[in-house]
Amino acid sequence: MIPGTRPGVPDDDGIDDMTANTPHPTAATVLITGASTGIGLATAVAVARAGHTTIATMRDLSRAGALRDAASAAGVDLEIAQLDVTDDESVERAVARVVAEHGRLDAVVNNAGAAAVGTVELLELGRFRDAMEVNFFGVVRVTKAAMPHLRASGGRVLTVSSVGGIVGQPFNDAYCAAKFAVEGFLESLHPVAATVGVGVCVIEPGAVASEFVANAGIDPAAAVAEAGPYAPAVVAYLERTARSFAAAQSAEDVGGLIAGLLDAAALPFRVQTSNAARAFVTPKLADLDGSAVTAITRGWVTPAA
Repeated sequence: MIPGTRPGVPDDDGIDDMTANTPHPTAATVLITGASTGIGLATAVAVARAGHTTIATMRDLSRAGALRDAASAAGVDLEIAQLDVTDDESVERAVARVVAEHGRLDAVVNNAGAAAVGTVELLELGRFRDAMEVNFFGVVRVTKAAMPHLRASGGRVLTVSSVGGIVGQPFNDAYCAAKFAVEGFLESLHPVAATVGVGVCVIEPGAVASEFVANAGIDPAAAVAEAGPYAPAVVAYLERTARSFAAAQSAEDVGGLIAGLLDAAALPFRVQTSNAARAFVTPKLADLDGSAVTAITRGWVTPAA
């Protein structure tokens, strides 16, 4: 690697980078959450391909088949372990096992997440709690358990957020609230972690071709039928979402970028994974009164003339 460069991230992205630590050794020990499908699976394969000791975790080990097949196809070795980000004991046990068996922990990739589609009037309050538990408290729980070991190794916390952690999106009330919380948590942690040699980075994909949307369990016809006064807005939203995911970035692209960040000499705090993602968040990051971003998202739920 050339010092000062960041794999997969343009040098002209306008981010004021802070280097919290020196690059990792060639063989880092990396724990990845939510690795059964999508970005987590692709990241696990990419990290293993880069020569790192890879511990790919998931809540339900019965879903490990796709990861085993992908690792075999790529010709890489990795470990698969159980970890439920919503369970304190599961997280503590998994982290302790990694350190006991490998002697160190160099990086955590917080990837586990869950969609939650709907607007506040129509969603049960429990859906908000569930979204926060997985998408926010899961990140806090894993990061907290890992921090003592990352301090010892001069390690890194890499967290898959979303452009939805910057721009609130229609019918993603609960999901975006959780991702906003993730960004606030890690932005606050970033300078403090740097004082003890730990790098912190959030990764912000836009639309990614993966099982994430399918796992949300959205039945478009049912969603419209149950939307009541919001039905026209739901129709417009679903049409816009379909167009967006038709041009989605691949999970493999995102996984490769994350693997590159493990050894990046200058670790930025915030990384968008594509030009589309950068274009999407730019108005918000330069939008002091919020008018630009709300003008954009209003168009998502306005029926076509």
